[in-house]
Amino acid sequence: MSRAMDGGRAVVRRPDVPLRALLPLGLFFLLALVFPFLPLGERSEYLLQIAFFTLVAGVLALSWDILARSGQVSLAHAAFYGLGAYGFALLGKVMPWFLAMPAAALIAGLISLILGAVTMRLSGMYFAIATLAFTEVVRTIIQNLPEATAGGANGLLVPALLGGNARAQYFLAFGILLFTALVSLAIRRSRLHHAFAAIRQGEETARVLGVSVVKYKLLAFFISSFLAALGGVLYAGKTFFINPLETFSLANSIAPLTTSIFGGLYTTLGPILGATVLRVAEEILHNSIKNGYLVVYGLVLMLSILWLPRGLMGLLRRGKHGGDV
Repeated sequence: MSRAMDGGRAVVRRPDVPLRALLPLGLFFLLALVFPFLPLGERSEYLLQIAFFTLVAGVLALSWDILARSGQVSLAHAAFYGLGAYGFALLGKVMPWFLAMPAAALIAGLISLILGAVTMRLSGMYFAIATLAFTEVVRTIIQNLPEATAGGANGLLVPALLGGNARAQYFLAFGILLFTALVSLAIRRSRLHHAFAAIRQGEETARVLGVSVVKYKLLAFFISSFLAALGGVLYAGKTFFINPLETFSLANSIAPLTTSIFGGLYTTLGPILGATVLRVAEEILHNSIKNGYLVVYGLVLMLSILWLPRGLMGLLRRGKHGGDV
């Protein structure tokens, strides 16, 4: 950690992000921006839908990675993803979508502070199990609410986001992913970067260095959950229908974890790149193999993680700092 002493007080220096490390990230967003304008042919609607959900997967992966930077391996991402979806579905009935979206994300973020406070003393496997149990509790509550309120086990219809305009929805997802990336980069350039790293390496050591462990862990939880809920809003507004079984599924907690590892942990580009590659690979395998494609997909993912312990970002890094964004 980069620290200096100022009158006996430890001061965290702001880390620099080299310009060349930002180029791959900038290239990704440039390509994503022009994608809808490419001559996609007869399958344009299908490809635009795949691209939309790829951007959502990027939001989920990067938001999970932000929490992991503080040493917290959570399996509650599906809970906040689902809370965002259900919050938007319910709030969208009484307020415009552009107010319902941040309101739903804020509610999810505040709930995450409660979970974070309750599980603060847990770590490792015990923390992961507690967050998984929280997801099941939330799913059970939603599933047993009166159908007139939240649809119960049968699910809930959701107001179409942006009137169902596919291109407009895509650019909204693009904007949310860009916002998530900017938050990640802002953390990288702030004291949070070193505070999270210190906590991840050891909470006792972090306390000795003057890091407020409770404050920073709760802050990481809030930021991560807020962003994950925005991903849930995008999902709900795109599909027009949500139900507890699919929305709060374990897959929605595992996928961001594996995607971040595959792309490269503790970076901004890594989770986004991982989400893009894995989403495209899944579609190709699904269209090529049909039956049993998930088995092949799982094997490819497992072998990739074994061969690339630093993820895809390990292939992009050049020198000491290159690509480490």
